[in-house]
Amino acid sequence: MNLFREKSNLIVKLTNLKKNNFRIGLVPTMGALHKGHISLVKKSIKENDYTIVSIFVNPTQFNDKKDLNLYPKNLTKDCNYLDSISTDIIIFAPEINNIYNKNLSVKKFNFYDLDKFMEGRYRKGHFNGVATIVTHLFNIIKPNNAYFGEKDFQQLRIIQELVRDNNIPVNVIGCQTIREKDGLALSSRNIKLSKHYRKIASKIYEIINYVRINFSSMSFLEIYTYVEKFFDNIPEIKLEYFTIAESKILQPVKEKIKNKKYRAFIAVRLNGIRLIDNMELN
Repeated sequence: MNLFREKSNLIVKLTNLKKNNFRIGLVPTMGALHKGHISLVKKSIKENDYTIVSIFVNPTQFNDKKDLNLYPKNLTKDCNYLDSISTDIIIFAPEINNIYNKNLSVKKFNFYDLDKFMEGRYRKGHFNGVATIVTHLFNIIKPNNAYFGEKDFQQLRIIQELVRDNNIPVNVIGCQTIREKDGLALSSRNIKLSKHYRKIASKIYEIINYVRINFSSMSFLEIYTYVEKFFDNIPEIKLEYFTIAESKILQPVKEKIKNKKYRAFIAVRLNGIRLIDNMELN
């Protein structure tokens, strides 16, 4: 098992690899690994000489301490899972004090309004925390490629702009959302759902897929009205937001414009567990 807890030791390892011009792929995670994460890992293994998987539950991206405390953690299980894929995977699982100072200082970034809506509206400071840890990881590891899932599409777009705006020499690769048989997007939070709520959670995919199928024939008013009524009939689900936004700039829209690409974004709570999803509409 190639497990590193100290960034100084990892830097020594990576320096030696880079002397031989090996390509490095990075898959940043917060652990509680599932098949969605593994799809990113396998893509990185295929496209690079070495793959680093970071496992770090980043406290600065949680605006809700209760949500942070509920986040599942099992480093031993995660490491064994990665070892079953390839024993060549390098695992970086630092302690908080190896990444942050005592104050958990977070840098403030300009995301050019990509963070104003959806997650940015409901999780104040979330994306500054995400950008801070991702920047730390990029500086420590200096990967050629970094892999992020499209389930967190707003995060993906923000990281793409972060890299471009700061001239960080890394190729950010977005990867398709992996889903369960009933359509529910794979998430580390899913394991917190009881069997009852897990079954209800499939309604998230049901509604956004319905919107995708009917997007060309329904007006925005019809879509939003339908979604609202849909969740009115499912009292177990608390809808936090449902938004249709332009895919590149992530601005909510009220009417369709020819040749523009749109995505539906959704966040809900089931018995206190927060789940998000999104889907390309055209």
